[in-house]
Amino acid sequence: MLLCTWHSNGMKSLRSCGVMNVFQDAVCTLNTLQTNASALEQVKRERGHPELQLQAMRGFLQRAGLKVDELDRLNIIHVTGTKGKGSTCAFTEQILRNYGFRTGFYSSPHLVQVRERIRINGQPIGKELFTKYFWQVYCRLEETKDAHGGSMPAYFRFLTILAFHIFLQEKVDLAVFEVGIGGAYDCTNIIRRSWVCGISSLGIDHTSILGDTIEKINTKLFPAFTVKQPDGPMKVLQERAEEIGCSLSVCPDLEEYQSEGSLRLGLAGHHQRSNASLALQLSHTWLQRHFLTVEFSGVSPAPAFQPSPAMIKGLAETEWPGRNQTLKHGPVTYFLDGAHTTRSMQACVRWFNEIAPQHERNAGGPVMRVLLFNATGERDCAAMLKLLVPCLFDFAVFCPNITEAIATCNADQQNFNVSVENMLTRCLDNQQSWRVLNGQEEKPGAELLIGGGLPLVPERQSHTLVFPCILSALQWISQGRDSVLSDPNRCVIPVKPSINAKADPLREAVNIHVLITGSLHLVGGALKHLDPALNS
Repeated sequence: MLLCTWHSNGMKSLRSCGVMNVFQDAVCTLNTLQTNASALEQVKRERGHPELQLQAMRGFLQRAGLKVDELDRLNIIHVTGTKGKGSTCAFTEQILRNYGFRTGFYSSPHLVQVRERIRINGQPIGKELFTKYFWQVYCRLEETKDAHGGSMPAYFRFLTILAFHIFLQEKVDLAVFEVGIGGAYDCTNIIRRSWVCGISSLGIDHTSILGDTIEKINTKLFPAFTVKQPDGPMKVLQERAEEIGCSLSVCPDLEEYQSEGSLRLGLAGHHQRSNASLALQLSHTWLQRHFLTVEFSGVSPAPAFQPSPAMIKGLAETEWPGRNQTLKHGPVTYFLDGAHTTRSMQACVRWFNEIAPQHERNAGGPVMRVLLFNATGERDCAAMLKLLVPCLFDFAVFCPNITEAIATCNADQQNFNVSVENMLTRCLDNQQSWRVLNGQEEKPGAELLIGGGLPLVPERQSHTLVFPCILSALQWISQGRDSVLSDPNRCVIPVKPSINAKADPLREAVNIHVLITGSLHLVGGALKHLDPALNS
């Protein structure tokens, strides 16, 4: 057992060899910040007041032993947007790592382990280092909270501070920061000096993000690049840039870059082409500013250039799990995409309709299509499900973002902000929406079947099912045909014979194709079971 002692300087000393125990202790402690009453109350007070947000962030940063001007040493690339910003960051980080730079990469959310949010040289920070740096920051904040009304930073705010601390301690050459929730409320706006800023695809209703981005550029006077935007946001962006004399460039199409043959991307999906172009401009500009003094001004098209071998290699080698990802486990193929808005779901459907038929043509027999869906927050689930109807799924399966119904040590994926009852109710609502969208007659008196003390599945239409957790859903869909899921050491949740009978087509099909979408948290929970390497 690992023993911990507290020192007067707020450092937590780690003794013995129980690194795993103390790591889990750190993650569980981190999770308390999800429901920290004072933190949540502070966030509510700051809503609509960006300056209060930044003031609070500066206070927490100082209490953690950091200064805002220290962040300037990180040579930051800052990327915002509605969708595609994570992929843009992944492309950019991979390209610059290929040049031999030591990179930091901060993103959200995580899929399987919280350490994924903070990466050094493309790899999630190790458990031992995460634990060491976590307690350094947490202890400093904990010991100063009484003098500040008991306040502690909320979950995302704490992780942002932790990322700053880790990147400074690990002496990265540059840090790529993905904006979190965006707009005025994002605590990464504490960054006052980025080397270059990027704006990925924006929704029509996200002009507030544009305003905050431009305000940020106004104070820094550093170059910014954007992909081609819808007319409304693009007009706002151009007007604000011209108003403050900010340098803003619109990225060219990927086909315009001077390269022998088409550029190959490590990430699937046509929508990744604009993200790759933005990444080329960000990395190219960062390199120019690193080695040269380059002047930027006005609003103009960004010139296409000839990508270097390191850039070409970086685009091709980029990996970003859970986004247009394909995993083949024998006769079961999983298509995973964390699309959680109508626009991103349109891109997901386009990708699935391109790639699934390719696999089906090589199947040599009947293939069953299964949708595994869930969405969180205030998402318009019906609108997303409507886009999925034309994919012609044989089964639609719904489950909450709970990895396993049986309690296990899974602190990384705990969410205390929503109850299990609310999650299951939402699944039933999604099931009903799917049935209505498919013209199925509604049957009254639906109920969750109880088996072994757990809610299992509603015995209604044979084509729609609701399960209590991700593992139970995956096990039913795969019907023992996925060796990873049929591990004898893994618990199998019992299902009523009447429900198993509905799975006859899955057992008889040559292949099973499963699209998992609607939430990055759902995709992350699925990957926890489907890719055991992510748990190490």
